[in-house]
This record gives sequence, structure tokens and C-alpha cells, in this order.
Amino acid sequence: MTDTTLISQVFDFAASHRLHADGLTDEQNQALFGKCNNPNSHGHNYRLEVTVEVGSGRGDFSLLQLEKTVKECVIDRFDHMNLNLDTMEFSNQIPTVENIAMTCFKLLDEPVQALGAKMRAAKVWESERTSATYPAYPC
Repeated sequence: MTDTTLISQVFDFAASHRLHADGLTDEQNQALFGKCNNPNSHGHNYRLEVTVEVGSGRGDFSLLQLEKTVKECVIDRFDHMNLNLDTMEFSNQIPTVENIAMTCFKLLDEPVQALGAKMRAAKVWESERTSATYPAYPC
């Protein structure tokens, strides 16, 4: 048994995106992505759940510092942006919910370590019914 605790916090941001694969025809993109392939993009009110692992004593780890870090590394970068057009993270990557979760995890991994914690997961909800968690939990 390890002497660690998982702590999760939830953050919100609004952003637009378009799901479109350059290697596919317009018809193939429409069939694959449906309304998410709208040429003018569409938006979501995203919810990001960040889960970190801390030691039992928590040491110097601070939830206030975690909030500040998530705001600086993710929220300020993506909030009210067109992910395809306004962010370098998605200039060459389709901003699917799974890619957004993976990107959030990677943006937070090192800064969270600097806080004395370990990133365990980034879960992104793009709707009440659809979310993605990175990394995937073992089955």
C-alpha cells in the first residue's frame, strides 16, 4: 500500500474547434466528424478535471498553486480561442476531445512536478455525454 493521495480539481474553459483531417475529402470528413466538421467551427464549454498524486504529508504542495498553474498553462492558453487557428498545439493536430486531454496532460506534467506532485490524469469533457481521459486507465 502506498502512502499517497489522488487530488482532483475541475476547471472550465470555452473554445471553438473544427474536426477536419486534411488527408480526407470533404465528404469523408463530413461522414467521419458530422457537425463537428462545420467549416466555420463550433464551440464547447469544456470541463477539465486534473488529477494529481501527492505524498501523505503533502509537503510543499498547494492547491492554490495548482489552480494558478492550470490557469497559466491551460486555461489562459485555450479559453475563448479557436483551437485550430489560435493555438500552436493544434495547428498540426486535430483538436478532438482525446487530443485536447492529452495536450492538457502534457502541458501540465512538468509544472505539476515542480509543485511537488505527479500528474495522474487529465480528463476533458466537451459535453455532458462525451469525455476523454489521458492517460487511459488500465482495464
